[in-house]
Amino acid sequence: MTKKTHDLSHLTVLISGASVAGPALALNLMRYGARVTVVEKAPELRGGGFAVDFRGHVHRRVLTEMGIWDEIHVRQTHMGRQIVVDADGAPKVDLPSDMMSGDVEIFRGELAHIMYERTRDQVEYVFGDSVATLTDSPDGVDVTFEKGPARRFDLVIGADGLHSRTRSLVFGDESRHLRFLDHYVAGFEVPNHLGLDRTGRVYSEPGRAIALGNYDGDPDRAGALLVFRSERLSYDRRDPAAHKRILAERFAGMGWEGPNVLKALEAADDVYFDAIAQIHVDRLTQGRVALLGDAGYGATMGGMGTGVAIVGAYVLAGELALAGGDHRTAFAAYEARIAGFAKGCQKTSGNAGPFFAPATERRIRSRDRMYRLLASRPLAAFFKRLTEKSATNIKLPEYPGA
Repeated sequence: MTKKTHDLSHLTVLISGASVAGPALALNLMRYGARVTVVEKAPELRGGGFAVDFRGHVHRRVLTEMGIWDEIHVRQTHMGRQIVVDADGAPKVDLPSDMMSGDVEIFRGELAHIMYERTRDQVEYVFGDSVATLTDSPDGVDVTFEKGPARRFDLVIGADGLHSRTRSLVFGDESRHLRFLDHYVAGFEVPNHLGLDRTGRVYSEPGRAIALGNYDGDPDRAGALLVFRSERLSYDRRDPAAHKRILAERFAGMGWEGPNVLKALEAADDVYFDAIAQIHVDRLTQGRVALLGDAGYGATMGGMGTGVAIVGAYVLAGELALAGGDHRTAFAAYEARIAGFAKGCQKTSGNAGPFFAPATERRIRSRDRMYRLLASRPLAAFFKRLTEKSATNIKLPEYPGA
C-alpha cells in the first residue's frame, strides 16, 4: 500500500510553549500523525487570562477544520456591550458587542484547555521545564532542557510568546525584535463593585485608562484592565511587587473607580503586566527551527494575536503535510503565506494604547466622537467589515485531509 504523502508519522517535533499557539500546532500536527512533544515552563496548563475573539470567514474555517468551532461557542463569554464613561460613570459612548468581541469570544485559558484535552492522549506534554540550548544540524536539532535529559528532534517550533526563549537562542536577543509602542498594560481580578453582568466600562484620563468588565456572569468578580502611556521603563518582568509599585504610582489620583481598583491591586495575586509592544523579525524560520504566534509576529494587544496564531498553526502544519515533512519546502511556504498576513494584523495593534489612553483631553473627545459615529446604525456594518479586513486578508490553500 502506498504511503500517503501527507503522513507525518516519521516526524518528531518539539513545540516550546503551551499557551495557545503551541496546543494549536500540536492539534494540527497530530491530525497528520506527527510525533509531538510540547514543553511548557509553567507547572500546569494556565487557566484564565484575557478574553480573545475570532472574526471573519478565515478564523471560522480554520477552527471548524480543527474541530473546535462548536465547543468554542459552547464556552464563549457571551460578552455584551462596552460603554465609555465619564468620571461620574455616566455613559458617553456605547460600543456594541460585535465591535469589541468579534463573532465569538472565549477566555484564552478556556481555549488552551479545549485544545489540550483533544491532544493530551497523543501528544507528550512536559510541564515545569523549558529549553536551555538548541543546536541545529543537517540531521536534527539537539535540545537540552533546564531540568529534563537532552533529546533530539527533527524540528523545533518556538511558540513561547512575546518574550520567546527560542527566538533569543536562534534569532538573536529580544532587543533586536521587540518594538515598544509607548504604553503599558496590566490586568487582574477585582470585586464587581458596579454589578456588571457580561458588560464593560472604560474610563480615560490623559495618558491613562481603566476598563472594568464582567465576562462570565459571576456577580462577585470582574476583571480590570489598566493602560498608561509612558517612556520605556526599567523593571524586573518577574517581580510582581515592582509591577504593583509602578501601577500604584501611575494611577494615583485616578478618578471614577480608580481608588477601588488600586485597593484591589494591593491584594491581587494574578497581576499581568507588560509593555504594549510588537515583535518584528527578519524571518520566521532558520534551519530546522520556526517561530509561531507571538514569538514570531506578536502584539501585546489589539493585533488579533490569538487569531493569527491559530491560522499560523494551521498553515504550518498544512504546509508540512503538503511537503511530506520536508521542512525546507514547508517552512518557505509557511513564511511566504503568513508573514504579510501577520503584519497586516499587527497594524491594528498600534492603535490599542491610544484608543484606551489618549494623550490629551482633546484626543479623548476626538476618540469618543469617532467611535460614537462608527457605532451608529448607518456605519455599524461598515465598521464590522473594517475590523474583519485584516483577519480575512489571507488566501488559504486546500490542505490534505487528515
